[in-house]
Amino acid sequence: MPDLSHELASAGIVAGIDEAGRGPWAGPVVAAAAIIDPANIPPGINDSKKLSPQKRDTLYEAIIKTCRWGVGSASVIEIDTLNILQATKLAMARALGNLGIVPDVALVDGNQPPALPCRVKTIIGGDGISLSIAAASIIAKVTRDRFMCELANEYPGYGWERNAGYGTPEHQKALASLGITRHHRRSYAPIKALLTPTELMMIE
Repeated sequence: MPDLSHELASAGIVAGIDEAGRGPWAGPVVAAAAIIDPANIPPGINDSKKLSPQKRDTLYEAIIKTCRWGVGSASVIEIDTLNILQATKLAMARALGNLGIVPDVALVDGNQPPALPCRVKTIIGGDGISLSIAAASIIAKVTRDRFMCELANEYPGYGWERNAGYGTPEHQKALASLGITRHHRRSYAPIKALLTPTELMMIE
């Protein structure tokens, strides 16, 4: 289970940062930053991928009430223009900017440090190690999943309320019958393969 070891080993205010949505074929990439209050930690915080949707939702509500947090995203256009790695770093910077405070240290999940106005420490598998990163992973995941549910109402048939834009068989079948929407990542190979020559020229 994640703990506060890395937070306590860092001097000053420490924020955890994580993202959700690097792999999906549709929708934005969303990042969150979270500063844990050591005196008021909701029990059960863990890597969002290891939690059920119901548990994530419950923890999300507890985290946003007890932590300082911020969310940022990068759009499909930004993903297609910059690439997913750079768009993820942009979303992380925006999440930190929405904290309302600049921490002394940012603990970032992964091994690719974004450009931030504070010291950055990357931690591979950080969402299973650091409580701050785990809290951020829950905020990012729930925020993005809820947004994809809203998009599913606008674009029914793709199953985004269930697959969050990932390339599931349901999503693939809908692409074949319904086509590509403006929320699909055209730089991603499975979507790019469905583009017309004219559409391909627009993204190259």
